[in-house]
Amino acid sequence: MTYSRAQWRKTFREARNNLSAKAQQQAATAVAQRLSVLPEIRDASRVATYLDNDGEVSLAALISLLQARDIATSLPVLHPFSGKHLLFLDYTPLSSMKKNRFGIPEPELRCQDIRLLEEHQVILMPLVGFDSKGNRLGMGGGFYDRTLAKLNERMMAPLLVGVAHDCQQADALPVMHWDIPLNAIVTPTQTIRISQP
Repeated sequence: MTYSRAQWRKTFREARNNLSAKAQQQAATAVAQRLSVLPEIRDASRVATYLDNDGEVSLAALISLLQARDIATSLPVLHPFSGKHLLFLDYTPLSSMKKNRFGIPEPELRCQDIRLLEEHQVILMPLVGFDSKGNRLGMGGGFYDRTLAKLNERMMAPLLVGVAHDCQQADALPVMHWDIPLNAIVTPTQTIRISQP
């Protein structure tokens, strides 16, 4: 049986939301450990992260670790004018936060806090599903795909890393021409390298 993207989304969202609080905490700890030893993150000056929602792997422990190492962190913010695009804003423990239209906390939009994509060495992305070829299935809004499509191939592009639970892996996902492939995927039990940017 071949699943549609909508069917995959439903299956994987149910799987990750059915994980116990203990399993979620263990996943967050294991993922933080795996991400913290990636050379690209160890050597980074700035990493884009996210705040978990809807059963996603929490990066709270990793964010605290990065900030303790003086590695700057950014969070995605829904673009106020350009529909279905993201901006990345500086994120510190002192950042003033608000909830976006999806109920996800994000930093208050201040122009001086906006960070360009190329200022990041690594962009960590949540996902709904993935396969070992680096294909990422998102929530369906296309926010990351539209935003990352603007990456200029001539500059040093950030390493694009998907973060997921192991239960979100498919043998092969249906791919659309606008999908931006990942360079790596990190789960609690594996670090999959696809290609170098």
